[in-house]
Amino acid sequence: MEQDAEQKGTERIAFKGISSITIFENDDFIVLNKPSGMLSIPDRTQSQPSLKDFLIQKLGGIFTVHRLDRDTSGVIVFAKNETTHKYLSQQFEDRHTQKIYNGLVTGKLDEPAGVIDEAIAEHHSQKGMMTVNTQGKPSVTEYALLEQFRSYSWMQFQILTGRTHQIRVHMKHLGHPIACDELYGDGKSILLSSFKKKFNLAKSAEEERPMLNRLALHAAQLSFKDIHENPHNFEAPLPKDLRALLQQLKKWNAV
Repeated sequence: MEQDAEQKGTERIAFKGISSITIFENDDFIVLNKPSGMLSIPDRTQSQPSLKDFLIQKLGGIFTVHRLDRDTSGVIVFAKNETTHKYLSQQFEDRHTQKIYNGLVTGKLDEPAGVIDEAIAEHHSQKGMMTVNTQGKPSVTEYALLEQFRSYSWMQFQILTGRTHQIRVHMKHLGHPIACDELYGDGKSILLSSFKKKFNLAKSAEEERPMLNRLALHAAQLSFKDIHENPHNFEAPLPKDLRALLQQLKKWNAV
């Protein structure tokens, strides 16, 4: 089972090098479109090479400004020097950056837009998990419905704070976890047969291949100012798996 999971992760993170996912680069920072399945920075066990490891191989010294969950794809920035690192990190801490995500959640929300203002803390008994807790750190997420399907909702999120697993925890709190979320949802893959009527498995296939088997969350936009106070806005296009899933949902799961 562990071997299968590791193999699945390896397939997801295959890419042709840093240049293939670079959105922008100058002397002070580099912005990338992180693939799903890749660690932003090394974990405690060095379980696999991280995006930062690849950057160090290519650029030498590199500085972490923020991070994305392993299975979250999308825009991320790293600093190339200490001055830029300090400057950008302070912006994130002071909430002067704009971070916009897209995600697919299960079910239909009662309100198409709103603000989730619920403190988040580490789970009292489950290591690696976070939970809504009045004793936790202030956490604010703005959300808006972009497209409604029968079984799912395609959402936009803007996080005004940067807590671990913030969107995932807040959406679980609303009762609509991110699709395929193994920690805060049921973790089930999305199969075309689950929403397409008269689905027929190809004769050559032994079992159905999932439309999506990773966290349905993507960091779509990131805005900040550089050390010269020049504003920057970067966008990461949706990866192929999410684009394909949305296309099929529009075709077979429309309201």
